[in-house]
Amino acid sequence: MAQANVKMPIFSQEETSYELKVPYLKKLFRFLLPYKKWLFLTIIFMFIATVADLVSPYLLKKAVDDFIPKKDFKGILAIGVLLVLTLFINKECSKNKIKLANRTGQMVLFDIRKALFDHVQSLSFSYFDRNSTGRIIVRIVNDVNTLNNLFTNGIVNVITDMSSLVLATVIMFSIHPKLAAVTFTVVPLFLAILFATRNAIKKNWRKVRRKIANLNAYIHENISGIRVIQAFVRQKVNKAIFKEVIDDVFVSWMKAIKINNLFGPFVEICSMIGTLIIYWYGVKLLKINGVTVGTLIAFVSYLDRFWRPVVTLSNFYNQLLVASSSSERIFEILSIEPEIKEDENPVDLSTFKDSIEFKNVWFSYKDDNYVLKDITFKVKKGQMIALVGATGSGKTTIVNLLARFYDPQKGSILIDGIDLRKISFRSLRRLIGIVQQEPFLFSGTILDNILYGRPEASLDEAIGVCKFLGVHEFISQLENGYYTQVNERGTRLSTGQKQLICLARLLLQNPEILILDEATSALDTQSELMVQSALNKVTKDRTSIVIAHRLSTIRDADLIIVLDKGQIVEMGTHDSLVSKKGVYYELCTSQVRFVKAG
Repeated sequence: MAQANVKMPIFSQEETSYELKVPYLKKLFRFLLPYKKWLFLTIIFMFIATVADLVSPYLLKKAVDDFIPKKDFKGILAIGVLLVLTLFINKECSKNKIKLANRTGQMVLFDIRKALFDHVQSLSFSYFDRNSTGRIIVRIVNDVNTLNNLFTNGIVNVITDMSSLVLATVIMFSIHPKLAAVTFTVVPLFLAILFATRNAIKKNWRKVRRKIANLNAYIHENISGIRVIQAFVRQKVNKAIFKEVIDDVFVSWMKAIKINNLFGPFVEICSMIGTLIIYWYGVKLLKINGVTVGTLIAFVSYLDRFWRPVVTLSNFYNQLLVASSSSERIFEILSIEPEIKEDENPVDLSTFKDSIEFKNVWFSYKDDNYVLKDITFKVKKGQMIALVGATGSGKTTIVNLLARFYDPQKGSILIDGIDLRKISFRSLRRLIGIVQQEPFLFSGTILDNILYGRPEASLDEAIGVCKFLGVHEFISQLENGYYTQVNERGTRLSTGQKQLICLARLLLQNPEILILDEATSALDTQSELMVQSALNKVTKDRTSIVIAHRLSTIRDADLIIVLDKGQIVEMGTHDSLVSKKGVYYELCTSQVRFVKAG
């Protein structure tokens, strides 16, 4: 049977511009301001190391021209001591320069990454709706990592190299201006090569970065979807696709390296030509106006110190290009304002006293496509309210608005007569506890997860909550009890066990208003019975808003709200709604027919 061709995937990538963006670099360098003392000290060490290095050829010139011809042993010995001293000073200052530069650079990266992480945590849910997790992680990790070379070595090295270039040039012209001028006739040739190769190098490395981004995306997708891959036995096909992806990276990388490596030999050639000019023209000057052998030796040494930093300086421009592009994406996130903001003078609600009220609430995730239309209802303290309706009817959106993960475009939501927009985030979310359909556990121990909302709580308090919910027994049977490590998302536990731990975490926080977002819909029958029993204990004497997929669990609700396409179509108790034989009645009878058919 013919097999369909499997093409290499192309992942959507952001258009990346590698033009120098000075305003973003200025913003980036502001992160250096708290460490300007350390940077200044680094530059001092750098300058001393550079001067010590540049003194050596001049000392050698003095030895060759003044002391060796006269067989002045003391003078030669003094020069030798001075050479050793300059070498020691150079090495010690260079060591301290590198240490301080790396410390300063890492502190700057720490501050940038922390600022990004703190800001991302403050952003509204709408931002995460529009942006993938992978894209956000790339900002905090990869984009900041690309600044590593710039801040740890790049800035200090470019100052070092510029100082070395300038000082070497000044010294050469001060020793013999005519010989220096002739020596630097090779510089225009170098500049021509630099401008000819720079664009090609930049273009090819840009292509490499795109290929690597494609590789990372494919790896991320495959690891995330490993269960589906194994279920469909796609390993062999995916292996072939992955080979194409890494081959693509390999080819583009080798091409970029090939072009990049041409630059080094060009610099060597220019340096060699310069050296030949020194010897050719210098020998002529020896006969004409007394250029000494020491001068020629010093010139060759200084020429080496001139060309040595050139490669670093030319690469620094590429570092700036990458840094400006990364900084643009970093500041793009930092400039985003949270859509859900706390009031300048928020009200702290210490307790829930009376009621929750939705008044003519309209909400849209995008444009004017409203998913909630004119929602009005009231929940009294101690009541259980159930939200029912087909998928997409707006049930989860209502509870998201109550927790103020979003704000309505029209209407208002009140707790005890106070608009949610006036209530502080901390007090609002201390009052409200949410049990989600998909339980989420963090890496760490089971105890860490139970204490997540109240880290100051004691072990005895955590155990007491677990015993109350009937969770203590299964936790105690694990290899390390409450100190058993769980992987990210709790993959070592069943969905029911994870949900029970999440309930313990919630009950330890002791919220007065409870939201249950289809908390048992993903469970098997036995796990559902365990979780439902725990839920009954949690909801007792609390105000509860329940999104139910099994209508039998909400028969005793004080008020059932039936939603259809974002509108309330029915409200009442179970018995009153069944007697109407409307939408709710149809939902009940269809579930009964489904259960009987099963």
